[in-house]
Amino acid sequence: MDKTFLETLLAFDRRPDSVQLRRRSYELLRAGPGSRVVDVGCGAGTAVAELAAIGSDAVGIDAAEEAVAFAREQHPSHRFEVGDAQRLPFPDESLDGYRAEKLYHALEDPDKACAEARRVLAPGGRIVLVGQDWEFIAIESDDPALTRAIVTASAEGIGHGRVARRYRNLLLDTGFDDVSCEVHTTLLADPTVALFTLTRLAGGAVRAGAVSEAQAGRWLDEQRGRAERDRLLVAFAQFLAAGRRPVTPS
Repeated sequence: MDKTFLETLLAFDRRPDSVQLRRRSYELLRAGPGSRVVDVGCGAGTAVAELAAIGSDAVGIDAAEEAVAFAREQHPSHRFEVGDAQRLPFPDESLDGYRAEKLYHALEDPDKACAEARRVLAPGGRIVLVGQDWEFIAIESDDPALTRAIVTASAEGIGHGRVARRYRNLLLDTGFDDVSCEVHTTLLADPTVALFTLTRLAGGAVRAGAVSEAQAGRWLDEQRGRAERDRLLVAFAQFLAAGRRPVTPS
């Protein structure tokens, strides 16, 4: 995880729709003064700082040392630790809230991570998962067939590229109750962020062998041309699921 990626992630965090989605996640988490909350896969640390600002005792966990160092650099007064989402460094039933954004698609075992979330949450504790379905993307293009091939291959090349559509069932299957699910649409109007995303999609499709480097290059050239003419359109769905660890044993 290089600094360019982290800086792009930070730019994405600052988008108005990203801010609104995080605020909604805090509402569903019922975070507030005195609540003990972990943000797993904390990235640049934005959510930890915002949770602390509303009074939560928040800590960020990320498996990447570079991300933790970057988060500490951005928010030196807040707590960030290197840790594994599938083996969290917290005792049983020690937290009031668990939040994970843009994380479960990259994990080896999302089910194990969700079970770990249930372990560390106290009875009545809340969980919120936020993330995009990597196959649920709309891209304006002169070649829809090639676009579909790139998007599908990229989703298949990500460990769990479609896991976000399973968030609700994942929470139910793990034993959470009061489960809800929302879908929010994100439109990437900023050409820098949009082209960064498209480049990653094309690279994933090439690595999967679904398209050639030449095909990916032509496709990206078209998208860059669209950006120059203010004709670029990239939209995707973000799933937001929330639940509660039951107060009584299930």
